[in-house]
Amino acid sequence: MTAQVIGSEAQANPVKDQSQLRQKRMIADHYKRLSTAREDGRKVVYTFVPGNLTELLGALDLLPVLPEINALQSGMRGKSAGYIAEAEKAGHSEDVCSYVKCDLGMSLKGNLGPTGEKMPAPDALLLSYTGCFTFMKWFEILREQYQCPVLMLHVPYQGDGSITPEMRRYVVDQLRHEIVPALEKIAGKKLDEAELGRRLAASARAEDDLVKVWESGKKRPSPVDGYFGGVYYVGPIFSAFRGTEEAATYYQELRTEVDARAARGEGPMTPDGPMGKEKYRLVVEGPPCWTSFNDFWHMFSSEGAVVVASTYTRVGGLYDTGFRHDPEHPYESMADYCLGCYTNLNLPSRVDLLERYVKEYEADGFLVNSVKSCNSFSVGQLQMMRILQERTGVPGGFIESDLVDARYFGKANISNRLQSFFQMVEARRARKDLPLPPPVEGRLLQLGRTA
Repeated sequence: MTAQVIGSEAQANPVKDQSQLRQKRMIADHYKRLSTAREDGRKVVYTFVPGNLTELLGALDLLPVLPEINALQSGMRGKSAGYIAEAEKAGHSEDVCSYVKCDLGMSLKGNLGPTGEKMPAPDALLLSYTGCFTFMKWFEILREQYQCPVLMLHVPYQGDGSITPEMRRYVVDQLRHEIVPALEKIAGKKLDEAELGRRLAASARAEDDLVKVWESGKKRPSPVDGYFGGVYYVGPIFSAFRGTEEAATYYQELRTEVDARAARGEGPMTPDGPMGKEKYRLVVEGPPCWTSFNDFWHMFSSEGAVVVASTYTRVGGLYDTGFRHDPEHPYESMADYCLGCYTNLNLPSRVDLLERYVKEYEADGFLVNSVKSCNSFSVGQLQMMRILQERTGVPGGFIESDLVDARYFGKANISNRLQSFFQMVEARRARKDLPLPPPVEGRLLQLGRTA
């Protein structure tokens, strides 16, 4: 889901900024630490991207492994098809999340990570439940495989569109009385709360810089692509590096590069080189397809289409709505972080967020990439598209693919749909009186605005 994948072998002759080179080194070093964890006496905790407690793990000197990251990296490197086939041969349905099957297939074939280095078995599985039921089933399978403890942080779903004091207290109590003591037992040491505070402060600095990078998409031309390029940017903060000085330095460097690009009036970098003239400004909902990432990006960049904002790059934290990790209130801010992840928002809240992006970033249209095996994103997307068209007056488009299963990326079909969508955006921009496509047919849940 993130930046580290873009520096993979799948990218041919890319142009890399200094921040990308720094990130590539960071990721390589982390996989090296994981490969020698047992020899070095390090303990390893598997966890997930949305709602992860990276600062807490780091403060206890525990190494995080994120199965989603391993799966998407495998997809970028052309390895996911074999892993998925292995998992399906072992009895997992074609309809199971392809991240899950890729990860399970990788473990069945020797658990060699995307870089070819051996991944360590977990000492514990830490599940922060944030809106994806599949995570629970995934870790049930891994628990049986590795015979290790599962630490469950139950995070209430934002069914009414807000975080209540009772919800926050419920998560804080779990952190204080269940999660921290269990992690201390695994680490063999007590939590140094001063160290946790330092890490939360480093997270807040990185979050400040990342938001500035995201919001540079409001400029014309946008110096960043907030979807394809955006997955570079969120890599360190959504995975193993949030709370480290490495991440804070990375985001300082990234912000400086983006500010310089904006000052020169330049658009974003793409795998094909500098972006040409900005023709369409889009907002995108849904994850990308990692197995065909560069082909997918080229379909946009070759048409002058820049994604100025996306929900996928907020899946690990909605920092541009004002949240920051707070060293003065460590448990409360970790609770709010988990509660506020995008996949933990109800559908009206997601529509509100998309509406805000369309308007604030002055988008010409919005696009939904509905991913077959990711229900956390795909549920309700057609209805969201209908409501967004009504609220914003800009056209919406709809395409379908998958996370890391290349069987569901129909290049010609997606390209044709995108061409039709760009033509609709062009026509609508030329004549505001043209009617938008009719609402989606069928029985649809009526979604209202959140308070």
